[in-house]
Amino acid sequence: MESNKDKAADSGDEEYKDQSFIDKPAILDKYKAAAQVANAALAKVASLCVVGADIYAVCTEGDKFIDEELRKIFNNKKSKKLERGVAFPTCVSVNHLFGHYSPLKDESTQLQEGDIAKIDLGCHLDGFIAQVATTVLVTADPKSKINDKRAQVVLGGYQAFLAAQRQIKLGATNKSVSEIIAKVCEEFGIVPVEGALSHKLKKHLIDGSDVIMNKETPDKKVETFEFMPGDVMALSIYVSTGEGKTKEGDYRTTVFKRELDQQYNLKMKNARAFFNEVNKKYPTLPFSIANFEDQLAAKVGVKEC
Repeated sequence: MESNKDKAADSGDEEYKDQSFIDKPAILDKYKAAAQVANAALAKVASLCVVGADIYAVCTEGDKFIDEELRKIFNNKKSKKLERGVAFPTCVSVNHLFGHYSPLKDESTQLQEGDIAKIDLGCHLDGFIAQVATTVLVTADPKSKINDKRAQVVLGGYQAFLAAQRQIKLGATNKSVSEIIAKVCEEFGIVPVEGALSHKLKKHLIDGSDVIMNKETPDKKVETFEFMPGDVMALSIYVSTGEGKTKEGDYRTTVFKRELDQQYNLKMKNARAFFNEVNKKYPTLPFSIANFEDQLAAKVGVKEC
C-alpha cells in the first residue's frame, strides 16, 4: 500500500510531519474550499427541513449536493484527479435522537411541526475535512417564536459552542474547553451530554486521538493536550434538558466507518461485495448505508463486516 507521503506527493503537496501547515497555502486553500461546500450544503439541508419532509430524502439531497459542488472546484487538468467527497454523511437527528440519524428509505420518518432537528455533515477535498452542524426548529411559520425548553436548549447550546470556540487557542487545553462548556450549560439550566467527543482532524482522518470531552465524568477522562498552531478541531457540542445520558435506541444504525487495523476473511458474498464498495468509495471516512444503491444488500453485507 502506498503511504500518505506518497499520496501527498502525487497530489502536489509536501507531506507535513505535524499539523503546522499554516504557511502552506495549497493546504489552506483545500480546507477553505471544502468549508465553503460544507457551509452551502448545511444551508441547503436546513432549508429542506420543513413540516412533512422525509428525512431520508433530506439526507440524500444533502450528500448529493456535496458531491455535485465538489466537482465544480479544483477541476483543472492538474487538480481534477484529487480525491473528494462526503467526509461524514448528512444526518438529521430529531428531538431525543442524539445523532447520526441517516435512515434507510423504507425506515424513514417525516419532520413534524415543532421538531428540533440537529443537522450535521462533512466533506473533504484531497483528504482535508470540513465538518459543520446546526440545530433548527421545524415549523410551517418561519416567523414563529418559542420560549419553552426548546428555546432554552438551542440558545444554551449555541452559547456553549461560542464559548468553547473562543477557548480553543494557543496555550489552552482540551480540559479547559470541557470546563467552559459545563459552566455555560449551568447558566442556562441545561446539561452537556456525556459521551460526545470533539476530535482533532488530520488528512483522511476524522477521529484523531486528541479529543475534547463534551462532559467530563469521574469514570470517563481523556489525556490532556495543549492546542498548537495549525490544529484543526471538529467541535461537537451536545446539550440536553434531561439528564444528559444516552442509551441505545430502536433505530437501525446506518452510519459506519471502516477500522483499518481490523482484518477478517468475509464468508458471505454480499459482505464481500459490500466491503469492496466501501474500500472503493469510503476507504477511511464515515458513510451511510442509505447511500448504497442496493440497500438490501448493504443491510445484509454490513452485518458480517
